[in-house]
Amino acid sequence: MLSELRELYRYRDLVVQLVIRDLKIRYKNSVLGFFWSLLNPLVQVAFITIVIKFVLRVHLDNYSAYVLAAFLPWMFFQMSLLDASDSVLKHHDMLKKVYFPREALPVSLVISNLIHLVLAFVVFFVYLVTIPRAPILPTALLLPVLMAIQFIFNLGVAFFISCLNVFYEDTKFIVAVALNALFYATPVMYVSELVYSALPSAHKGLLWTLYQVNPLNALLIAYRKILLNPFSDFQLKGASLTDMPLNYGYLGIAALISILLAIAGYHFFNKRKWMFAEML
Repeated sequence: MLSELRELYRYRDLVVQLVIRDLKIRYKNSVLGFFWSLLNPLVQVAFITIVIKFVLRVHLDNYSAYVLAAFLPWMFFQMSLLDASDSVLKHHDMLKKVYFPREALPVSLVISNLIHLVLAFVVFFVYLVTIPRAPILPTALLLPVLMAIQFIFNLGVAFFISCLNVFYEDTKFIVAVALNALFYATPVMYVSELVYSALPSAHKGLLWTLYQVNPLNALLIAYRKILLNPFSDFQLKGASLTDMPLNYGYLGIAALISILLAIAGYHFFNKRKWMFAEML
């Protein structure tokens, strides 16, 4: 595995060119460019906020900020997987003609989506400045750490999906369906305290631990905790919820799982990449 990592590093210029190529293709002949990618989450967050606050009558100041702080990382996860799912198949001609580390394909797409996340958070901070009682917190300095952990996590999953889709093209469709279901199972539209309050008291501690060590859940919770002030007035059907502080222990476990997943995904991909040309 170390020799393959060294080889990938030697082809770093190719990875850079693939990232640039993806960004150019994505915004080709587009006047607004990057802002088209940001428009989708902004519109979705606006509709989610309207439904939650005015239809379901959930009271929480700056609810849109709480949704957006988790929605942007969710989009990073979602688009990384969807783009990576057919990354190998899209480059089948190049795979048959030129030698290069095949893992450069999913890696470049995850990096491309990471760039989108960075740009989106720049807009998010501008948005925060315009909201009353929503200052930029000192803990926001931890944002690069969370983004690095999520990059590793996304990369691990992307290796599995991009490889499996070469052999089973149903994979990309399964991933799309699974992401739609997973969206409602992760704390994007709602705060994690709602999940904690709904867990059965008999096994609350165990179930909450399992929920938190899931890297995706732990990261989305952490993004909110470091970027936004604790809420103090969350009310749902007359009941109030108390904000829970960020548990760095759970986040550390999630980071370890992400690293192990990336190693396993890279190993899985490299064991099978020599068969790609035959399958395409």
